[in-house]
Amino acid sequence: MNYTFHEPPPCHDPLSIIYADDDILVVDKPAGLLSVPGRVMKDCVLSRVLQAFPQVRIVHRLDLDTSGVMVLGLSQLAVSDLNRQFRERLVVKSYAAQVFGTLDQTQGEISWPIAPDPINRPRQKIDPEHGKQALTRYQLMLQSADSARLALFPLTGRSHQLRLHLAHLGHPILGCDLYAHEAAFQAAPRLMLHAEKLAFSHPKTATPEAFSSPVPF
Repeated sequence: MNYTFHEPPPCHDPLSIIYADDDILVVDKPAGLLSVPGRVMKDCVLSRVLQAFPQVRIVHRLDLDTSGVMVLGLSQLAVSDLNRQFRERLVVKSYAAQVFGTLDQTQGEISWPIAPDPINRPRQKIDPEHGKQALTRYQLMLQSADSARLALFPLTGRSHQLRLHLAHLGHPILGCDLYAHEAAFQAAPRLMLHAEKLAFSHPKTATPEAFSSPVPF
């Protein structure tokens, strides 16, 4: 089992179950809850569902400060097939974000490659020479005087991809403690990033499935 090395304060918000059958479990993760156990903090998505679903396995993660839809596997078939779908980029992910500033375009693509920042862990950095391909599409949903609501569609799944791409674009996500400047960080009480929709093929039946979670900000 992999562990995160960030030790957050306790999360008292509930974890909601959106859907469950013999193969998959879909949950709505609150912001501030780990996906897997940390070195000290053991409360996480996995630990909260283990009692009811002892066979459950993690197939992807959301960052600690990101809320929204996660799918977990409840059978070996599901774990293998969901891992394949994520690896082959067949899973469609849609996020909602509130970002700093006024956008010049109503939609676009961000394709800067990403690599770990060895000096400032756990931060990532834009690295055209050594970074891995990263692609994010965005669409402007609502523009206000000093911030904008975006729909984000990551076509790759690099660590901190959305947070880093938006910050490098000049529109950091509000409340981001890693990549936002002070004004954007102080503009919200939490990271304003939510995994709103997740779509994939059911591992057993191959039927299209789509799950969503209301944006909490």
